[in-house]
Amino acid sequence: MSSVVRTPEAGQPPAGAETSAAGPVGLANGLGASRTTPNVDASVIPEVAVDASVVDTTERLRLNDALRAASTDRLAFERLISNLAARFVTIPHERVDETITDSLRQIVEALGIDRSALWQFTENDEDLVYTHAWIRPEYPTAPPHVSTLELFPWMLTRMKANEAVWNARVDDVPDPRDRESLRRFDTKSNAVIPLEVDGRVVGAISFAALRAERSWSPEVRGRLHLMAAVFAHALARRHSQQRLETALAEVERLRERLAQENTQLRQEVKALSGHRAIAAESGAIRAVLQQIESVASTNATVLLLGETGTGKEVFAQAIHDLSGRRSRPMVRVNCAAIPAALIENELFGRERGAYTGALSRQIGRFELANGSTLFLDEIGELPLESQVKLLRVTQDRVVERLGSVEPITVDVRLIAATNRDLARAVADRTFREDLYYRLNVFPITVPPLRERAEDIPVLVWTFIEEFAKSFGKRIDSISRESLAALQRYSWPGNVRELRNLIERAVIVAPGSRLVVDPPRAAPSPQSPNGKLADVEAGHIRDVLERVGWRVRGPGGAAELLGMKPTTLDSRMAKLGIRRPAAR
Repeated sequence: MSSVVRTPEAGQPPAGAETSAAGPVGLANGLGASRTTPNVDASVIPEVAVDASVVDTTERLRLNDALRAASTDRLAFERLISNLAARFVTIPHERVDETITDSLRQIVEALGIDRSALWQFTENDEDLVYTHAWIRPEYPTAPPHVSTLELFPWMLTRMKANEAVWNARVDDVPDPRDRESLRRFDTKSNAVIPLEVDGRVVGAISFAALRAERSWSPEVRGRLHLMAAVFAHALARRHSQQRLETALAEVERLRERLAQENTQLRQEVKALSGHRAIAAESGAIRAVLQQIESVASTNATVLLLGETGTGKEVFAQAIHDLSGRRSRPMVRVNCAAIPAALIENELFGRERGAYTGALSRQIGRFELANGSTLFLDEIGELPLESQVKLLRVTQDRVVERLGSVEPITVDVRLIAATNRDLARAVADRTFREDLYYRLNVFPITVPPLRERAEDIPVLVWTFIEEFAKSFGKRIDSISRESLAALQRYSWPGNVRELRNLIERAVIVAPGSRLVVDPPRAAPSPQSPNGKLADVEAGHIRDVLERVGWRVRGPGGAAELLGMKPTTLDSRMAKLGIRRPAAR
């Protein structure tokens, strides 16, 4: 040593040495040796004491620096935990997930570790799966599906018991399966803290060191327990808010559905009035009713076939009324009455802003008929592009509103009706073959009125009672000649034409006896004078001439024939009936 110091006087401690009740604090005390040092040259004692004092001071300074650094780190970590906890107080529930992931990142970086994750129990509370995670970029991400039940059964048991796990070394883990799984994920040390809400464990958070082993001080353990409580309550608040929003959305959906049902029912009450009765005097109708009774109790799709005006809607209602779905109203859609551009909107619904003019959300008829029956009248008029979507619904019972990709499952029983020959339409490629076979599960052909003349008298009296009550008149009888004439008539408009005829007769009846003038008699379809199409064309032409070739409006040919104007237009085009040129 090159330093020269003055030898202390006898009985005095060396310069710079601390004193205590026990005497000088120097080299002797630092090594734990005795105060007396026999067989040591007294001339070297001062220099050795100075060197020991310098070493002791340096070590104390190093320890003080380390303590100050540790204290600074501890304060910084506590400040971080405090800020993170305060952050969750006002955060909106839709940002809880991203905030949890970011908080895990900040905790990992503050602790100098490498990986963290938040785990939640599955629905049966049997397993924990991670839903949030953060890992340093230099390490591979965890597999998407990690099961604690399979990989960490011991730790899963501890979580269910609401007990935290603190492992400074993997070898400290008692279960061999847990140890092997931790090593597989390159874990050196790990900590797992349960998430508890109202006494129930709902998940856990985990932290892992991958580069080197580390211990978990009591201060760190306490702060991580605090963050576990913050995460648990944030998730619980989010779940509660989501359940509330789901419930409110369901209430709104039911409100919209009820409003549309009420609107539809109000629109249909008048149309359905008087159509409930089915005259069953003829064998043909009794056979149809037997088919209806057989299929009504099932959920099978029914296809009603028959000419226009035969009452297919009445038979559809009968099927619904005999089914297990009768507690809810049957929903009706006339595919021919809705423009092609709007048919998908009516059937499947729309979201707000789905297209220009869609200012509000609207549920479709399929959603409206959920749990009930949907009657698709004039299905043969459905555009080809809409047939594709209808096919998917008949297969999967899933719809998507326009402007949305969210699938909506519906429980709907389908009844379709048409006056077209769908088999011929399939051959002409105007109707999809796959949709035809989907609809043609249980076909029922409704016979035309001319094939069930036995039913005409009871139908006539059903309509007389309906309209007499409606108009405040009293009708006691109908002439025998009128009934006979009505039974001879071919009725191209079928039951609808008969109903309209009786309505007019009741209106103009001067007394209690009804006299009905049937339309001009036409040759019987079975007569050798002409084909059925010729007879029908002649009758339509006669009616058109009688009303001056006016198809639409009150007193028009469509009303007299009991047809929809669009149906009459189609029938005229098919039969080659054209308005004569003006002279």
